[in-house]
Amino acid sequence: MTTTLPVTGRHTPTPALNPRRWVGLAVLCASLLIVVMDMTILNVALPSISEQLRPGSVQLLWIVDIYPLVVAGLLVTASGIADRFGRKRMLMVGFAVFGLASTLVLIADNAAALIAIRALLGVGGALIMPSTLSMIRNLFTDGKERAVALGIWGSMAAVGSGLGPIAGGALLTHFSWHSAFLVNVPIMAVALVAAYFLLPESKGAVVRWDALGTGLSIVGMVALMLAIKNFGKHGMADPAALVSAAVAAIALGWFVRRSLNRPDPILDIRLLKRRGLSAGLIAALTTSIATAAMMLLLAQWMQLVEGMSALEAGVHLLPVAIAAGILSPLAPAIAARIGTRTVMAGGLLMSATGFLVLFFAPAPLTYPFLAVSMLFVGVGMSSLAIGSAAVMASSPAERSGNAAALEETSFELGAALGVAILGSVAALVYRNGLSTGELAASGVTGESAEAARESLGGAIAVAEQAGASGLADVARESFTTSLQVTGIAGGVLMLVGAVTVWLLTPKDLSVTGAH
Repeated sequence: MTTTLPVTGRHTPTPALNPRRWVGLAVLCASLLIVVMDMTILNVALPSISEQLRPGSVQLLWIVDIYPLVVAGLLVTASGIADRFGRKRMLMVGFAVFGLASTLVLIADNAAALIAIRALLGVGGALIMPSTLSMIRNLFTDGKERAVALGIWGSMAAVGSGLGPIAGGALLTHFSWHSAFLVNVPIMAVALVAAYFLLPESKGAVVRWDALGTGLSIVGMVALMLAIKNFGKHGMADPAALVSAAVAAIALGWFVRRSLNRPDPILDIRLLKRRGLSAGLIAALTTSIATAAMMLLLAQWMQLVEGMSALEAGVHLLPVAIAAGILSPLAPAIAARIGTRTVMAGGLLMSATGFLVLFFAPAPLTYPFLAVSMLFVGVGMSSLAIGSAAVMASSPAERSGNAAALEETSFELGAALGVAILGSVAALVYRNGLSTGELAASGVTGESAEAARESLGGAIAVAEQAGASGLADVARESFTTSLQVTGIAGGVLMLVGAVTVWLLTPKDLSVTGAH
């Protein structure tokens, strides 16, 4: 709805401000917070789940992987449906699905049932994530307010990632692993009611339904995620990974060609021609690649090297969330003073500094240096709020759902690539530091030696069985080295990302303008 100001001469319609926009933002931020927390709580709950449900190694991987696979596969489809039938309606359906799936955990008595529940949670997450971002684009018609709103929204993502392990650790201290899921139920119920009364409905461009395009996007994204994960776990020659990569290339190539040839595609690929939008996507992708691997390795280092509990590790990981949570809402004001391009590229440069601190820290590695490293990374992550604002500001309002889907896909792909690529680098360094000769000298050979070289947890278990405390110390030292090498790899990646974003972002791009 627009109002025309009663002035003489030439004028343009001024969008009316929604009186419930800030309350609506609170609802959207709360939903994002719980979805992000749910991603990290599982990591803390896995040991208890493994003990009770006794999943096989393949089932355990699927419990972890099925959620991001479903989310990535459905993001494009979910954003298209939301644009067509209403973002508020789609968001509420997402809340209901997420809450229902969390309730079903009460009847999950085997690994297969839990995998199915995680898949259903992925459906709910895919319906929620792009709708929150696109609704902010439409709730806040004033550019300055929208930038601030996106900064607050971004801080919720950072806070959720930090609170997830702490909340999970606290729940599991007093309750069973079911509590990690059941905590979602009352929150989603409140969010559903609040969304109904407080959020306005909005729709995007009306497009014809493209069943083939929808199928291609789902098949292509799921196959791509599977390929990335299998390459990371089993190497470049893995047959399953090669087949998945081929399917992804065919499906996504066909999807892109179909989208470019249709006047009303479900995903407007032409948006990528907008330099500000592409710069925001690159910032999201590179940050997600580096931080996903770093946070996973740091959590293991704190628990298996330093001997912290899951709850203690969650608390010690807070510097990232604290820095990003505090600075994200301030990022628009900083960008208004020094420029959008400077903030986006500078944020990546700050994150690169954090990774390099991890690499250049003196031996033996201690937590204070990790805290400094995480603070730098958190400061850098706060600039992602400006990246999101650049993505939204560079897309027309009727295509905000498409823009949101592209950004969320960048985060999902980045997380998968980070674990696969940087995780593989860390695994290679760890294995090289734990040679078969050293293991044999400790009396560890055969399958036990392979288990020790597979993971630090395996090495500690083997060392305890063999009574070889020296082996555990060597394994911990090798893992620490792998963590630091990942630091230099992540730092170089962030530096490349910073240069790319600087060159790609228009010098005069403003995320606080009127439109």
